[in-house]
Amino acid sequence: MHSAPCATPLQGKTAVVTGGSGGIGAAVVQLLAAEGARVIIGFNQGAERAESLRATLPGQGHLAVHLPLGDPALHTALASQLASLVGTVDILVNSAGYTTRIPHTDLTTLDSALFNEILLTNAGGTFSITRAMLPLLQKSGDATVISVSSISAFTGSGSNMAYCAAKAALDTMTMSMGRAFGPSVRFLCVSPASVDTGFVPGRSREDIHKKGAATPIGRAVTPEDVARAVLACVTHLRTATGTRIIIDGGYQL
Repeated sequence: MHSAPCATPLQGKTAVVTGGSGGIGAAVVQLLAAEGARVIIGFNQGAERAESLRATLPGQGHLAVHLPLGDPALHTALASQLASLVGTVDILVNSAGYTTRIPHTDLTTLDSALFNEILLTNAGGTFSITRAMLPLLQKSGDATVISVSSISAFTGSGSNMAYCAAKAALDTMTMSMGRAFGPSVRFLCVSPASVDTGFVPGRSREDIHKKGAATPIGRAVTPEDVARAVLACVTHLRTATGTRIIIDGGYQL
């Protein structure tokens, strides 16, 4: 006879969510907290949003912390703080990132400096945060790292070429880390197409919904869709590591 599933399967777990003050990150924060986790909400410029979100979460011990992608010293400092506060980290969700719309033919706007900035911030910053948290994840013994990637990583079609390259780097890094740090830590990417958020400046919701309506599922991917995929990576996809979970509604078909 099977026992009933736990009402809060993440009870007692600690989760760090980067980019947690809005969009996909906020949806992930809300769902992980609802499932019982203590959540550390990493933010860059959304301090008020992060604090307001923290105040609405069920449970106790949630924190909002300044965690920009480009500051490795803050990544290390947070790891030290959490080592003293909770001892381990069970879930890391790399949701932070940034981009801007630049036509792929416009190599005047996307000069070398901007290309490197977008690539290093999105991929290098995610690596830095993951690296800082890794000892705490390993102490958990059963940890999961989920990075919010994009189908741009393998279609080469996205907001700009540097963003596509950054997401491809993220996917490959997930493969490498999954191989290197199992079985104590699993690494996965969730890869949506355009998500119904204001993430890309200049991209309208009308555009997003038009693209979503043309997919086999007939609608745009929502932040809540991505959050549920993240949760599934932790609780149900227990033998998956070093791979991507595509949640694009069939956009690429």
